[in-house]
Amino acid sequence: MKITLNGEDHEVEEGTTITALLGALKIPLVKVAVERNLSIVSRSTFDQVILQKGDRIEIVRFIGGG
Repeated sequence: MKITLNGEDHEVEEGTTITALLGALKIPLVKVAVERNLSIVSRSTFDQVILQKGDRIEIVRFIGGG
């Protein structure tokens, strides 16, 4: 099924959760924000939110430095 991930087409299996997507992309669950269809997704619901065909997902990782 096709979604848009950070502005690019991306294929995922039906039933994929945000937690599963982040795992497949090897992105740790800490220091990350996810937006789905212009709404921020609460980290506590990442494993409950099932992606749907056509979803627009934006993932932002926070990186420290100085």
